[in-house]
Amino acid sequence: MFLQFGIKDFFDILWVAIMLYYVFSLMRRSRSLNIFVGIMIFIAIWFLVSQVFEMRLLGTIFDKLVSVGVIALLVIFQDDIRKFLYNLGTHNRMRQILRFFSPKRAEKNDEEAKKRAVMPIVMACMSMAKSKVGSLIVIQRNSKLTDIVSSGDIVNADINQRLIENIFFKNSPLHDGAMVIADHRILAAGCILPVSHNTDIPKSLGLRHRAALGISQETDALAIVTSEETGNISVAFNSNFQLHLSPEALESILMDYM
Repeated sequence: MFLQFGIKDFFDILWVAIMLYYVFSLMRRSRSLNIFVGIMIFIAIWFLVSQVFEMRLLGTIFDKLVSVGVIALLVIFQDDIRKFLYNLGTHNRMRQILRFFSPKRAEKNDEEAKKRAVMPIVMACMSMAKSKVGSLIVIQRNSKLTDIVSSGDIVNADINQRLIENIFFKNSPLHDGAMVIADHRILAAGCILPVSHNTDIPKSLGLRHRAALGISQETDALAIVTSEETGNISVAFNSNFQLHLSPEALESILMDYM
């Protein structure tokens, strides 16, 4: 049996392991880990009943449950499945591979353009944090935020420190919503974001922080929050928070992920 083990079998096992690991990570982030474990136990019992012990009656019942269970899982995890397929369609890994082979001059120009876009955001956040002005800035990455942008007012302007501060000024009609930045431009302001229902969020964090975490759970966007209660700067990315950031730390994060 082991002598017949070939390269095709190796890749077969490798892809199954990668698929199971990705599903496990997805379930853990969506707080559905117990459901994933239960599904794996059910599959193991189904395999033992149908293939090992060859119990026909019980195996038939399990076969019917599996066929119905697949439809039930599609309904239960429709949001997670949609996010997985959307992220798969962004070809993020392929873009990184192509960027690796791109000329160094293009990389240098990209870094300079990124620096010009990052610094006004950092300076605006630093100023708003000092004045305890609440703000929520979402930076689009690979996942398009078309629905989020359409929920606010179109700005379509260059990134400018004074413009950001004016939008989030307390008497501004757009200060309560989120600002969306994409392709080094301010696309929209006053946008509505999905709110995270994660119970592990500290109670000291307000609605802006919940909205920032919500958009980071549904997309690969990066969200920056300045608190009007404490003046702290926070970043939500990939379903996680980085709290109490200094301007230097914020600049480093934006240069890495923007």
